Amino acid sequence: MAGDELVELKFRLADGSDIGPSKYNSSTTVTSLKERIIAQWPKDKENGPKSINDIKLINAGRILENNRTIAESRLPLSEVPGGVITMHVVVRPPLPDKNSDKLQDNSQKKGGCFCSIL
Repeated sequence: MAGDELVELKFRLADGSDIGPSKYNSSTTVTSLKERIIAQWPKDKENGPKSINDIKLINAGRILENNRTIAESRLPLSEVPGGVITMHVVVRPPLPDKNSDKLQDNSQKKGGCFCSIL
């Protein structure tokens, strides 16, 4: 059955290094892949993902949806039979601290306009 097919994937990080390759069942969800990426994230890399929402997986130029399976997300025309599929991993940069943003906004509001009319 096609749902039981094993697919070999590797995940390319922004610096060009890879996680994998590993074999996955084609019924594995994108959410499960993201959880695996977080678990296998290299410890020496800064700004690793904290949750699955921090990661975007891209295959053949398409951002993969969390609730879809590998089988639903594959593009057979772009794959070599029996080859390793490379998916690109994009990590959302950490959001700035909300408290520091508020302090900057308040300081700008209190300062008013520093224009001078000649």
